[in-house]
Amino acid sequence: MGSVSEWETFFDHYAPRYMDEPWTKGTSSEVDFLVDELAILPGGSILDLGCGTGRHAIEFASRGYKVTGVDISSGMLKEGQSAASEAGVEIEWIHADATRFQPARLFDAAVCLCEGSFGLLGSADDPYEHELLILRNLNRALIPGGRLVITAVNGLAKIRSATPQSVASGTFDPVTQVETFELQTETPSGVVRSTARERGFVPSELRLMLRVTGFEVDHIWGGTAGSWFRRTIELDEIEVMVVAHTMSGAADAGW
Repeated sequence: MGSVSEWETFFDHYAPRYMDEPWTKGTSSEVDFLVDELAILPGGSILDLGCGTGRHAIEFASRGYKVTGVDISSGMLKEGQSAASEAGVEIEWIHADATRFQPARLFDAAVCLCEGSFGLLGSADDPYEHELLILRNLNRALIPGGRLVITAVNGLAKIRSATPQSVASGTFDPVTQVETFELQTETPSGVVRSTARERGFVPSELRLMLRVTGFEVDHIWGGTAGSWFRRTIELDEIEVMVVAHTMSGAADAGW
């Protein structure tokens, strides 16, 4: 695993409360949509990279898919294991950083959803290479033509909400679309404060990043949790969604 990131610590402590959040309540309808977009039949294999508590992974497994969930947070995985046991489904759980994950086999499809890894930067992470590493690993994990659904923080909204003051103070970088803010982590010993970074993406940039890491983009839509269907991006919504598939021979393309 290497060094512990600010986000790993945060999610370890946040995990028991995550499923109480309102955006986790539409899992069944979200998976209805994902199954259509991934275009694989029950029995197929799905990689959920940045799976969190496994809410999508468990729903996939309950529909007959073979699922592997990967997450940086052992706390999130513990919650997922408990929920999977309660649901009576089997899932392979792997504790790993998405930038370092090395698949042991190929999958028919993959998802990377709801800021499970993509766009969440540790203090030492490069805002370009971090995301490219995740996309390369997703590409290497998929069969030729394998489909991917990924959501990312909407950079359009970040840009529209930025001010000259936020740029001058360094809390928003208009070049990298990185927002820097204080992350408060509730622990048994009290609140721990650290500096966190979150990256936004504009749609044209996402298309290019996916192409140079071996994907062909099929669609880019609005992707805020609870509102997943084929629709135009709303400028101020939280996330956008990309549907893509792997291109033969392009997995190791450079930036």
